Amino acid sequence: MKQVSILSVCGSGTVTSSTVAAKLKERLGKEGYQVSTTECRPTEALNLAQSGRFDIIAHTSPLQKGDYGIPAVNAFAVITGIGEEKFYQDILAALKSVGK
Repeated sequence: MKQVSILSVCGSGTVTSSTVAAKLKERLGKEGYQVSTTECRPTEALNLAQSGRFDIIAHTSPLQKGDYGIPAVNAFAVITGIGEEKFYQDILAALKSVGK
């Protein structure tokens, strides 16, 4: 299994980011990934992303401007269910772009 670390970002850093994280673990597990996630608020995302501990970001709230150094994928489709399959395709493409 390929190990990946995903930063999951939502407005409060709890409920929505936890939902996204759980769905990513389930879906990516079927694709051969072992997923670890950390949930946070947008104000924490830049520092966490720059720590070098994460491969990609999945976010439902807008991110602050800055150089995150890793791909960021809008995860709002996971919440609405509209465009969810494209979201997973975008996540897989982002992981491939970082060699995962």
